[in-house]
Amino acid sequence: MKFYGTGRRKNAIAKVWLTPGNGQFAVNKRDLSEYFGKKTLEMIVKQPLELTSTLDKYDVTATVLGGGSTGQAGAVRHGIARALVQADPELRSSLKVAGFIT
Repeated sequence: MKFYGTGRRKNAIAKVWLTPGNGQFAVNKRDLSEYFGKKTLEMIVKQPLELTSTLDKYDVTATVLGGGSTGQAGAVRHGIARALVQADPELRSSLKVAGFIT
């Protein structure tokens, strides 16, 4: 089963799909570290999964357009958070308190 979330930050828009898996990331058909290249941006992307302890439960596939690298990382993070809420609505409150969704 796939869960979808759209994330936005600044001028960046990300389409994010979560599928049950073991924690692999693909951003624009490239590995997370290859696409962003900075550990800080990788940490931003992984924050919602780490907060909800689901980092090793889902594979993340994202397509992101527009903006700079920080905006794109934030958009992917927002999309992951919204997809997690679709997968498990009980996670909404913790993600909201952390500021990942409004």
